Amino acid sequence: MSGHSKWHNIQAKKGKADAKKGKIFTKIGKELAIAAKDGGSNPDTNSKLRDIIAKAKSNNMPQDTINRAIKKGSGEMEGVNYEEIVYEGYGSNGVAVIVKALTDNKNRTAGNVRSIFSKQGGNLGANGCVSWMFQTKGELVVERKDDMDEDEVMMQALDAGAEDFNAEEEVFEIITTVEDFGSVREKLEGEGFEFISAEITMIPDNTVAVDMDAAGKVQKLIDKLEDDDDVQNVYHNADFPDEFEG
Repeated sequence: MSGHSKWHNIQAKKGKADAKKGKIFTKIGKELAIAAKDGGSNPDTNSKLRDIIAKAKSNNMPQDTINRAIKKGSGEMEGVNYEEIVYEGYGSNGVAVIVKALTDNKNRTAGNVRSIFSKQGGNLGANGCVSWMFQTKGELVVERKDDMDEDEVMMQALDAGAEDFNAEEEVFEIITTVEDFGSVREKLEGEGFEFISAEITMIPDNTVAVDMDAAGKVQKLIDKLEDDDDVQNVYHNADFPDEFEG
């Protein structure tokens, strides 16, 4: 079906790398706190919180860590008030980049993000300069196993309400609307599926092919941005060469 899976597979691999560094728990903890603050601490009545809890569990986040983050967000425990900020710009070769941050200090975060773009040969732009090239979607990534039949998995996904399906060598990628994300995830979980990642993401309408030299520069920009403690997610429309390892 759609042709953006290569970009997402790289993103999924980066997610695993972040987990090894231990930063993913901090990032998800902020998301849990925001969701609990905005919609309450009960996942039965807060669908956004329910989805983020599923994301936390897919990243093997301990239950007590999940509970602590929710309590901080709901005010049961002392916590920090975070504000979401979105930055947009360009990397090497005209690659569009969107950076989503959760911060308690906007000036610090803005300065850091601007510095990273500048040092890595990119340009930070105005709000809206690249976001029109992306669609916000739900994304579920399933590890492909030998006993899985591609057609059967696709039919299960579509029957559950998925909008799109991509079969890759190592993974199946299931795309949903934002509105249907939670119900599709829950239906597939009920059928025994486990997810490498399950989250709301931004998918580019079109990708920009980059050569090996530009790929290295773009990946370094992404890595530096993801290493910043305030940055939650980085989205881009680079189409990396098959031989690029990242």
